[in-house]
Amino acid sequence: MNTLSLGSEGENLAVEFLRKKNYKILAKNYKTFIGEIDIVAKDAETIVFVEVKTRANDAFGCPFEAVNARKKQKLKNLALLFLKRHRQKAPARFDVISVVQMQSGKKTIEHIIDAFEV
Repeated sequence: MNTLSLGSEGENLAVEFLRKKNYKILAKNYKTFIGEIDIVAKDAETIVFVEVKTRANDAFGCPFEAVNARKKQKLKNLALLFLKRHRQKAPARFDVISVVQMQSGKKTIEHIIDAFEV
């Protein structure tokens, strides 16, 4: 499986996972001129910006470890743009979902709520 289809499958699993936790999905792959947000959702009254990291195995560590300072800053800018464009005044937070799909077919999903500060 190539990285694009692996990433897309991970995002689909993350959407399913969030829906089961009663999140309302507002957007998937929200694209702007500065980048893309994997998932924008609503958890009660909070707007949640979700970064999904998917790996075929955990040989290089947990997927969420790939969310570095540069990626966090980009996500913050994307979130501000989303909130401004959609005139949202609700509280917001950033979550990270790690998906590891082992070749055995076993999948593990780890949801880090409020993964970093705005």
